[in-house]
Amino acid sequence: MTKNVHSLDAEALATYLEAQIEGFQGPLTAEKFSDGQSNPTFLISAKSGRYVLRRKPPGVLLPSAHAVDREYRVLRALADTDVPVARAYHLCEDDNVIGSMFYVMSFEQGRIFWDPALADFSDIERGKVFDEMISVLAAMHSVDIDAVGLSDYGKPGNYFERQMNRWSKQYRASETTPIDAMESLMDWLNANIPADEQKTCLIHGDYRLDNVMLHEQQSKIIAVLDWELSTLGNPLADIAYFCMGLRLPKTAHSHGLAGVDREALGIPSEAEIVKRYCELRGIEKIDNWHFYLAFSFFRLAAIAQGVAKRALDGNASNENAKQIGAMVIGLAQMALQVIQDEK
Repeated sequence: MTKNVHSLDAEALATYLEAQIEGFQGPLTAEKFSDGQSNPTFLISAKSGRYVLRRKPPGVLLPSAHAVDREYRVLRALADTDVPVARAYHLCEDDNVIGSMFYVMSFEQGRIFWDPALADFSDIERGKVFDEMISVLAAMHSVDIDAVGLSDYGKPGNYFERQMNRWSKQYRASETTPIDAMESLMDWLNANIPADEQKTCLIHGDYRLDNVMLHEQQSKIIAVLDWELSTLGNPLADIAYFCMGLRLPKTAHSHGLAGVDREALGIPSEAEIVKRYCELRGIEKIDNWHFYLAFSFFRLAAIAQGVAKRALDGNASNENAKQIGAMVIGLAQMALQVIQDEK
């Protein structure tokens, strides 16, 4: 019988957490959440209450990937800001405890939705959710990074140059077969990087509906989740990534809104989202919008390729990882279409 690479030693973990987290009491049970591709996440039910544990996947990983220590740091930093987050309790950097680095945070009781069409919501409620997402994103980009101790959370220099370098390397490291569309896209992006004209901000890196938790009855975000890709950089990357969801198709692995009558559902248009964001941030307009969108598709394609590679290596945290890898070509082609439409 093959051992489950994501299983936890509940007894050993309980003993460890009792010594590290004030008030923690075992015994405990650990149940892995079925959703998610990157860092395996568990619901910890203990005598003292419920918690959430996020760990690095076991096995050989790409450099700088699955940075749960960075997630923990940003959660701690945002604890007293206008950005809603879970409470971070403890970071364990000792791989001997459960086999890889992990951290424990509070369990927040709320609602997570994967389909941005929000079928069970009224038109007015949908509009409120989208406005809340834009408002929280603007609040995130307005955090005083010096005051919260995150001034060294990212590297200096042009953000998109750094990102192109990072994700190109990640893509090459997980490449399994040549993809012409990805080659063309990377060539264009590298040749058209705009100057960084926005003040360096804390950016989430994966801001979308299923990475926020809504209040159980209200259209209010109670926690922004999954900070693995967060860093310091150009905030326009976040708003473009969020808007990319309007263009993605709805598939088994992509919860997009392409082809949906968004106006009829009360969902704002891309132009309305950008306008609202600019109002909240005091920005007059966004130049080079097609670059930011195309980059968002590229980065998502690079991430999907990494999922495919982990599936082949047997380390993916989701059984659908191979199918997600097949998205790479389609994402690259959509990015090239964004560029073509601008010409």
